Amino acid sequence: MADLRITGLHKSYGPVRALRGVDLVVRSGSLMAVLGPSGCGKTTLLRCIAGFEAVDAGEIRLDDRRVAAPGSDLPPERRRIAVVPQEGALFPHLSVRANVAYGLDRSARRSGRVAAVLELVGLTGFRDRMPYHLSGGQQQRVAVARAVAPHPPVVLLDEPFSSLDAALRTELRRDVRQALRADGATAVLVTHDQAEALSIADEIAVMREGRIVQSGPPDLVYGSPADPWVAGFVGEAVWLPAALHGHEARTPLGPVPVIPAVGGLPPSGPGRVLLRPEQIEVVPLGTASTVAATVVRRDFQGHDALLALQLTDGTPVTARIFDPTAVPYTLGDEVGLRVRGAARLYRGDR
Repeated sequence: MADLRITGLHKSYGPVRALRGVDLVVRSGSLMAVLGPSGCGKTTLLRCIAGFEAVDAGEIRLDDRRVAAPGSDLPPERRRIAVVPQEGALFPHLSVRANVAYGLDRSARRSGRVAAVLELVGLTGFRDRMPYHLSGGQQQRVAVARAVAPHPPVVLLDEPFSSLDAALRTELRRDVRQALRADGATAVLVTHDQAEALSIADEIAVMREGRIVQSGPPDLVYGSPADPWVAGFVGEAVWLPAALHGHEARTPLGPVPVIPAVGGLPPSGPGRVLLRPEQIEVVPLGTASTVAATVVRRDFQGHDALLALQLTDGTPVTARIFDPTAVPYTLGDEVGLRVRGAARLYRGDR
């Protein structure tokens, strides 16, 4: 396996600048999720890493080997980077075993590598089946097994779970992550699904308009977003106007301790604070140290629920309830709100 290092990468298609100086490091044996909205450049980045697109500027290295730079791009077959596409793209006329063995030399086929990777992805008993006898999730498992079988330096996953239903998607991404970790694979997952990136990645790189705007462990990106856009893209955000006094902000929910987002805390002045819905505690109206609010919407999601609330001054707030069946709040209910933990402070009103 190898470290993947991307430095100052640029790629344009005519007047469209798809990548604008991308810097990224993926450590050997780790899974990096590149997360961003449609059109941000994440698929172009994947294609440049794979060798399907020539770069305009910058370079890509696998350990000490440079595989891409202007005028010296190695072709895909010499990079040996594996790609798992959105659809498994299996050979329909070959069995599961033959699909997985396709990229292996004769000695590797004899070594038991095919059986080993099929066991990794949970398909030990499926080696003689044809692709058309498999479900969509099983086909994607075969595609992952085929990708890791030759021990490539990097595995690229291009939104491989997007066509599956929600329950299967959750199960498959967990199993695929376990298989990649067990095999020691270095992997890059391209996705626009925040929950997917947060749940399985060792690190997340958030892209916007061809640039990496923040990278780091999932809990850091979620808990300390680099700017308001990242905060709103990676999970639900509750924004409140605030006036800073020392290390505390006065907000419509009362005084809240604050942590500086970027550049330290100013001595005082206006700004706004970021809270996550799970930081808003909903309690009976009249409870000490709370602010009154009215429930205006309830989105039940099974394991939890999101409550849209309105304060008496009209400020909208969203709260996450982790046991929605215990206290089934309904529209029009009046409740009390208080804040758990500290908020992130952003200067100004934007």
